[in-house]
Formats: sequence, structure tokens, C-alpha cells
Amino acid sequence: MRQITGKGAALLSNLKAMNPAQSSAALGSLFPAGAAAAELRVPGDPDLLLPTEADHLARAVPARLQQFAAGRLCARRALAQFGIEDFPLRAAADRQPIWPPSMAGSITHTAGFCAAVVAERARIRALGLDSEVVGEVNVEIWPSICSPAEIDWVGSRQSAQRAAAVTLVFSAKEAFYKCQYPLAGEGVGFHDVCIEAPQFGGSSGVFQVHALRPLELARHAAPPWMGRYLFHEGFVTAGIGLAAGL
Repeated sequence: MRQITGKGAALLSNLKAMNPAQSSAALGSLFPAGAAAAELRVPGDPDLLLPTEADHLARAVPARLQQFAAGRLCARRALAQFGIEDFPLRAAADRQPIWPPSMAGSITHTAGFCAAVVAERARIRALGLDSEVVGEVNVEIWPSICSPAEIDWVGSRQSAQRAAAVTLVFSAKEAFYKCQYPLAGEGVGFHDVCIEAPQFGGSSGVFQVHALRPLELARHAAPPWMGRYLFHEGFVTAGIGLAAGL
């Protein structure tokens, strides 16, 4: 990693000191050993972005600027746990973050919450992280998110659990998409996979992702793919990590 000196080093030091994102052991525990996570519960400050991170956001609306900044601040806090503190996290043409070559990562943001997770590719090849507000998946859109089996499963829950159950399905599928895309480069829709959560009912547990059609990811890791989830403070966060060597 190159060394930054002079004014650049001073700027980096100031940005590091002002970063409000905090490391999160709870979110890190959703992934295989070796992952580091960070979270932020306030809007991101665009003034804390590195100059090259902000270059392509000149026309972005304030809400988009804050989301982008929050994600970069969380990623920067997590990367610092691996000694990486001067890497500008740019966006690719498909809006995916361009991580350091040795690292895998994922970012999520929803109303009032943002988080990021990173790991060395030598240990974890791909990561997917997603957080959602419990209860924001309306009944009207269940069929566009859930397979028939998932709708039956959500409907079989007690009425007080259904909002949490369907939000978990949505979040797990989002996390899976983020995890598989860097490896497989494939667009995967909501009806291409099915989520099972045999431990559902507590604040945390394990879920499985089953393919409903042949997926490119199967060339890299055999299904079903395993993840973990956590309900916390009105959110559900789902995480999937594919360990190296699988």
C-alpha cells in the first residue's frame, strides 16, 4: 500500500479522527471468522469522503450523498481493522464498490442505519450484507418478493411474526445477491432462490438459500448457501460469506 505524506497525510488523519462509524462485533458474527464490520446510525457527512470518492457525485441529491458517505465511512472503519486506511472506495460502472484487490466487502443502508463488512479474500471470497426495517414489506408486494413456498411459510407464522418473517426473506435475498454477484456476475431475481430459516422465532439464527433454477454461483460454491441473520432495534440484518476453499 502506498504511503501518503504531507497535506494528504494530514487530511487522512483528520478524516480518520472524525469518522463516526463504529466497529460492530454483532454484525461481524454473521460471517465466517475473519470478517470485520462497522455500522453508523446517523446520516453520512459528504465532507468526510476522500476527494476521489466524491468526484462522481457532483449531481447527486443530498439523500444520495448522505447514503454514499455513510457506506464509505462504515467501509473505511472496517478496512482500518486490516491496516487499510488510505484506499478511496470508488464505484464501478454498475455502482458496485471497488474494494482493495486483497479484500472482499459489502455495504448496506436503510432508513436510520448503515453498515459495511470486509474480509481478506484469502479467507472469505465474497460477502453479502443487507439490513431492512422490519414491517416495510407490504402484503401487496409479497408475491413479487416471495416464492409460493415462502408465502406459505410466512402465512403459517403467528400474525405478530409475519412482518419480521417476510422482511427476513427480503433481506436474505438481497444479501445473497450482493454476495454472489462479484463471483458469478449474474443477475438473480427474487423468484430465482428460496429462503429457509429453520430457527426462526428468536432474535438471531441461520438461513439457507436454495436455487430454484441453475445459478452460476454453483460453479464457485455448492448450494445450499448458508447465512445468518440478526433482529435488532427494529431492523433485520442478513449476512452471507463464502469462505475460501469451498
